Amino acid sequence: MLEELDTLEAEEEQVSTERGRLHQQIDRGFASAMTRDRERELSRRRRELHQRIDVLRRRLGLPVGPQRRSDEGLLENVFSFGSRA
Repeated sequence: MLEELDTLEAEEEQVSTERGRLHQQIDRGFASAMTRDRERELSRRRRELHQRIDVLRRRLGLPVGPQRRSDEGLLENVFSFGSRA
């Protein structure tokens, strides 16, 4: 199950990256009907992947839902450092 989880998480990352690029095109006004269709397709695929990932995580006793990457908290730590009493 861990191997399947790793595979699904890697695919989700690829889908999210491609979807992000499409969102940039859409946001900048360079979208075609094909771009919008592809974005919808990727959004559906991403939701499916998230559901499958959550099922596997539950079975493995791991946290479910969006997971924070280890480097995402670094800026929070930097900016909150000066405000600690």
